[in-house]
Amino acid sequence: MAMNARARTTAGRRIALAAAATALTVAAAALTPASAAPGAPAASLDYVALGDSYSAGVFVRPWDGGDGCGRSEVNYPRQAARRLKVRLTDVTCSAAEVRAGLLEPQTELKGPPSVPPPGGWGPRPAQVRAVSADTDLVTVGIGGNSVGFADIVRTCVERGLGAFGLGSPCSAHYSRGAAATALEERFTTLRTDFTALLAEIRTRAPKARVAVVGYPAVVDDGAGCGWGSWHQLGTVAKGDMPWLDSVERRLNGLLREQAGRSGAAYVDTYASSTGHGVCASGEQRWMYGIKDSLTGEGAQSDPPGELCRSIPAPGEACTVLHPNLRGTTHQAELVTRALTELGASRI
Repeated sequence: MAMNARARTTAGRRIALAAAATALTVAAAALTPASAAPGAPAASLDYVALGDSYSAGVFVRPWDGGDGCGRSEVNYPRQAARRLKVRLTDVTCSAAEVRAGLLEPQTELKGPPSVPPPGGWGPRPAQVRAVSADTDLVTVGIGGNSVGFADIVRTCVERGLGAFGLGSPCSAHYSRGAAATALEERFTTLRTDFTALLAEIRTRAPKARVAVVGYPAVVDDGAGCGWGSWHQLGTVAKGDMPWLDSVERRLNGLLREQAGRSGAAYVDTYASSTGHGVCASGEQRWMYGIKDSLTGEGAQSDPPGELCRSIPAPGEACTVLHPNLRGTTHQAELVTRALTELGASRI
């Protein structure tokens, strides 16, 4: 039976609505990845962590002692990756430098464990090789070894002992002559190498979001430090502590500058950790001393090497000014926040 004009108009509208709904369904299907099942979460991001012992979280239990890098299971890359549900490739390594470690293979490995196996550890490939076109997120925490911070601390310990803790013998040593020239050259080389590193990361992973992670406060306030306490700075003279802090602040300033020049984010772990350095006490201390009791779960210990055995406080590890468990957790909180702002989302 033939439809009247009103019926024909109503049927036409229904056909038009059905056609529009079909078109929207097809468009949505075209925008949805074929591998994504209904209700499934978005594909996880690929995160690569590069860096030295402060990024590896050395001496915070439990750590992996299989390759000489001493990466902690609770270092900031691993804590951040678990919080953000991203796929992590953690190639951080104790004793790494920008050149010998990140840009080129690393042959000097210091653990923990501090005593290597018979025959030593094999060389580690350049960390930057872990970065690829598939990488979405990169953190870079490096620079302290490149300027020789551990050697500087050792020199300050020796000169402070020789001066019975009086004056500022270490800063005087580095303020003139060959020592001053060598330190300036190290900072110049670090700037050059760090520029090359960030450029290499951009070449390997053009779409990756990069965060440069600065160093937390180590000697920001010497008021609570006692001369001769190896849980703190040992025999470093109190007069040298502000200078040691200035070296770290200069290093962080260089890292911030390099991040800005390359378009990377900078994660400032120093400002929020002031008052929690090696001279703080109790739970307020987020930093190991020269020699200290280990933190973290488990019963791992670190048999002392020859140099460590010569330092008093037997039975404790030569932790040599690294973040303890509270310190690594503080780093992780800031890195997690930075990666979230760069596009990683909490699930």
